[in-house]
Amino acid sequence: MAIISSSLNESDDPCSNKELRIVGSKKIEEEKRFHPYNSSRPKSLNQFIGHECLKNSLKIAIDAAHYRNDCLDHLLFYGQPGLGKTTLALLMAHEMRTNCKITNASSIERPRDIIGLLLGLKEGEILFIDEIHRLNRLTEEILYSAMEDFRLDLTMGANRGTRCRTINLPKFTLIGATTKLASISSPLRDRFGICQKINLYSVSDLQKIVHNYANLLEIKLSKDASLKLAESARGTPRIALRLLKRVRDYAQVLNENNSVSTEIVDKLLKYQQIDNKGLDDTDRKFLKFIKDNNGPVGLETIAAGLGEDSSMLEFIIEPYLIQLGFISRTPRGRIITPQGEQYLVNSMLGQ
Repeated sequence: MAIISSSLNESDDPCSNKELRIVGSKKIEEEKRFHPYNSSRPKSLNQFIGHECLKNSLKIAIDAAHYRNDCLDHLLFYGQPGLGKTTLALLMAHEMRTNCKITNASSIERPRDIIGLLLGLKEGEILFIDEIHRLNRLTEEILYSAMEDFRLDLTMGANRGTRCRTINLPKFTLIGATTKLASISSPLRDRFGICQKINLYSVSDLQKIVHNYANLLEIKLSKDASLKLAESARGTPRIALRLLKRVRDYAQVLNENNSVSTEIVDKLLKYQQIDNKGLDDTDRKFLKFIKDNNGPVGLETIAAGLGEDSSMLEFIIEPYLIQLGFISRTPRGRIITPQGEQYLVNSMLGQ
């Protein structure tokens, strides 16, 4: 499988500088260059753990494309960071027996950037654009005809010298991934034939993922230890694997071996101030701020009070707290629920 990866510039991502927590879901530099982390990706759709309904839907699309001897419809995956959107794009290419070219929308700054990528595609290949909501308007407009009619409609020159040129493209599949579905314009979103949300993972699925990765890293991991890691991973495989690597560090330093017990996991979580729900000090400050200000409280007010970026709070902190039932969004702002208040009480009591 040929993979072309453009430079991933995250310096202008509002979440990238603030969210350096161990339970943060954004990919860190170590994970981009660490080969075993990439080796942990499944090699086929059948090896992909969890999300059975999603996999069945994708398998039908794949089988139908093979039956027609055609390429896949354009796909859009959306969900929080670290849930496997890139992995699924690579698996789709594997199942279609074709190549996948990877880029990030932040590296597509000018129309000629996307034109170069499209002209470099061969029949049936897949182009994967991560963070596709960050494409600018001119780039989007070039994609419209490319996605619908597999052609480029180019306007060259200016004023009286303006001329139009059409370039036919080989049939291809565009797979987009985003953490902000609402930020994608309707004309672009409507051109994707398949739009799939990737939800947070169950604890049991995360435990299987942790065990597989532990075997890859030659870590002796007890069943109870893997369960505790899965419970603390906020439903996100990337966080689960990151926690596993950190407990491996503890085991090697404290015990001088690769055996990870629940005691080692407890030491890591205590040091990182992570509880058994995967919440850390930032999450607790978020909840406490709302409670102390007798919510509802506006997001910008919370961000200013905590000294955090509002985008990080909205797209990284809030979704998991909402899933836990600890906060609610209202037109007037965020409110803490009775479950959230009880959690704060229990955390202060050390429960």
